Amino acid sequence: MAAQLLLASRNAKKLAELRRVVAAAGLGDLEVVGLDDVHEYPEEPETGATFEDNALIKARSGAAATGLPCLADDSGIAVDALNGMPGVLSARWSGRHGDDPANNELLLAQISDVPDERRGAAFVSACALVAPDGVETTVRGEWRGRILRAPRGDHGFGYDPLFVPDDEAAGGRSSSELAPEEKDALSHRGKALAQLVPALTELARG
Repeated sequence: MAAQLLLASRNAKKLAELRRVVAAAGLGDLEVVGLDDVHEYPEEPETGATFEDNALIKARSGAAATGLPCLADDSGIAVDALNGMPGVLSARWSGRHGDDPANNELLLAQISDVPDERRGAAFVSACALVAPDGVETTVRGEWRGRILRAPRGDHGFGYDPLFVPDDEAAGGRSSSELAPEEKDALSHRGKALAQLVPALTELARG
């Protein structure tokens, strides 16, 4: 029977992303499940000052409630012209959690007068893996790029339509214009998850 790994998220796109990483790493013995696949439990509020703090809050809560190893991601965008904000407030920047169009619209308005050469930004992802025995692993991935003046693309979520990666492989396309596999290879979350493959391999071995 495959070992189970809980991803502390109800975001279908994050689940799909982690499942692709697990499959690409050849970890067929590891079944990734989300919060909708386990009994509901009280989720701790994300009150951390950093991405790492919030990822650990979610991962510890999930591992304690279910007895499964739990992986949690906290991610967002840090805009140079806004001194690193929205940062940990990215998902609720407009005041409503997870309202991507409103968040994107507010961000564009806040930097509308910033010239193109100063619209640098980085997507940041902190991933925390907490095993039932209490062993904790935290990793961080960053993805540099710049903010567009209008959304582009139909893939992805969050601020993806506004972000053009610096990577040559992206060819000037926004994160939202990249195919899922292309994004996995370049993105902040892909970089963070890649660092967890050795620990995930151990979990798959049971």
